[in-house]
Amino acid sequence: MELSRIDGGAQDLAGACGGCAIVLKPAEQTPLVAGAMFALAAEAGFPDGVVNLIYASDGAAVGRELCHNPKVRKISFTGSTEVGRLLMRQCSDQIKKVSLELGGNAPFIVFDDADIDAAVDGAIQAKFRNAGQTCVSANRLYVQSGVHDEFVDKVVERVRQLQVGDGFDPGVAIGPLIDGQALAKIESHIADAVGKGGAIRCGGGRIGRDGSFFQPTVLTDISSAMAVAQEETFGPLAPVIRFEDADQVVREANDTIYGLAAYFYASNLKRVWRVAEALEYGMVGINTGRMSSEAAPFGGVKQSGIGREGSRHGLEDYLEMKYLCMGGI
Repeated sequence: MELSRIDGGAQDLAGACGGCAIVLKPAEQTPLVAGAMFALAAEAGFPDGVVNLIYASDGAAVGRELCHNPKVRKISFTGSTEVGRLLMRQCSDQIKKVSLELGGNAPFIVFDDADIDAAVDGAIQAKFRNAGQTCVSANRLYVQSGVHDEFVDKVVERVRQLQVGDGFDPGVAIGPLIDGQALAKIESHIADAVGKGGAIRCGGGRIGRDGSFFQPTVLTDISSAMAVAQEETFGPLAPVIRFEDADQVVREANDTIYGLAAYFYASNLKRVWRVAEALEYGMVGINTGRMSSEAAPFGGVKQSGIGREGSRHGLEDYLEMKYLCMGGI
C-alpha cells in the first residue's frame, strides 16, 4: 500500500461525496470480517469510493497518516486504551475530532436479593459470549456472601457444560482465542491468582497442543491484589470475588481507570437506583447480561473512550453543529 494514495484519493472523494467518504483499516487479526462487510456494501449499491478498505500489516503507519492528514476530518477507533491514547495524541495538533471505544474491566455484581438463576444465566452470557473476547465482557464477578456459594456452584455446573471447538459444529458454545498472546495472558492471570491463594473450580488449561482453544474457567478466593482483578483478561476466565457490603463493592467496582460496561443483579428498587447511579460506567446492565443494541448509545467514560456508537447519539458524533443567525430579512 502507498500511503500517498490516501492523500490523493481523499481530496477527490471529499468533493464527490460531500466530505463523507470513509476509509477503514481493520485489525490485522480479523481482516476478513471487514472484507465481508464491504462486499455487502457493494452489493447494497454503495457508489465506488464512498467506502474504502485498506489492508495493511503496518497499522501504525496507516494510523499516523489518517491522524496527520488534514483531509481526514474525524478518527473513529475501536481497540486498546494504549493505542487510543496514541491516536488521540497524533490528532491533537489539528484538534481533530475523535471517537474512541477502548478497553474495559467490567464488573458483574450479584446482590443477595437477586434472582440467582437469572444471575447465573446473565453471567454465562456476559462472561463467555465470544469466548470472553468482547470489550463489554464481564471481567470481575462480585457475589455477596449470602448467595456466594449457591451462585458459584450453579455457575460451575453451567460452565462445565459449555462445549469448546469449531463454532460451525453443532452444540459448540466456545470457540478459539484470537492468538497466542491471548492464550499467554489468560494463563498468566490464572497462574498469578493461584500463586496468591486463588482456587480453580473448573477449567484452567489449554485444550490440545494445536490451535488456541482454552477451557472455560471459574476461579474463586480472588482478591483485589491479583492481576485478574485489575486487568482485562479478554478470555473465558471468570474470577469470583466475595463481598459483604454494597458500598464496598461499588467502590471496588469503580476502582479502575476503565468505565465502559457494568452489570448487576438485584430486586430491591431502592438498591437498583442507588447502585445504577453510583457505578461510574457508560453502560450499566441491570438484571441482564446483554445490553448492546443498535438503538442504544454504546460507549464508556474515563479511559474507556470518548463518544458513542449506535442510536442517534452515535450519528451525532459524526456531525458538527452549525448555528445560523440571520438578520435584516
